[in-house]
Amino acid sequence: MTSRHLFSSEHRHTFTAFGAGALTAAGLGLAKKVTAIMKTGKGHSAKHRALDFASATAQPKYPLDAISTYLNGFHFYADDMGRQVEATHFCTHLRHDLHQCVIYDSNAADARLIGIEYIISAEKFATLPEDEKKLWHSHHYEVKSGMLVAPGIPDLAERSYFEDLVSTYGKTFHTWQHDKADFPFGIPQLMMGFTDDGQADENATRERDERLGVSTPDKRRDRADIPMPDVDPAANSWQSGRSVQTTLEDVDFTR
Repeated sequence: MTSRHLFSSEHRHTFTAFGAGALTAAGLGLAKKVTAIMKTGKGHSAKHRALDFASATAQPKYPLDAISTYLNGFHFYADDMGRQVEATHFCTHLRHDLHQCVIYDSNAADARLIGIEYIISAEKFATLPEDEKKLWHSHHYEVKSGMLVAPGIPDLAERSYFEDLVSTYGKTFHTWQHDKADFPFGIPQLMMGFTDDGQADENATRERDERLGVSTPDKRRDRADIPMPDVDPAANSWQSGRSVQTTLEDVDFTR
């Protein structure tokens, strides 16, 4: 990305065209929110249900309202490519060179919150210290391969979005190792993204496509003419044969 911001004005104008429909949908937002709440909190008492309902209808939640983009892709643990998990992203365009995303295991009302991701421009990535760069992965393959999708977005808007995303970098930590336990044990784990064919679980990708009504092969063909960016060799640190990962240790407490 040399002449474009992370998400360009062209991209934003494309999404503005769908603004009227979004406003119409907002009229149904409260009813959908209440319905979603009723599907969660299994075992909650009537008192808790009443409090949830009151909160949904009376409390403003501006950071949640600012979430604009729903993406679906796959991550793997930075020290173990064999542990691959589907990642449902909900992202906020915080500023021109920074997105922040919350990650769930699905797009369902009772989805588990499993992590976070920050997305930055290539220009911003180039300014990072070398040790910091080891924590980030590129998005070039996720976009070009068709594995990263924006379900439900019209093709024109999705195309504009991924033309900008292809040269960005992400730093992702999963806080819930749900592939191992049905409870968020342990500490956040660094995650990475795929960089070449043959790395992703084909069965998992096929099952995702069928469930969401998308086609990774079709997306790949449609994005073939999106220019391939130059990827900073300091990203995707696992490709060197060594990786970094978080660990837990006892330290002295300072008052």
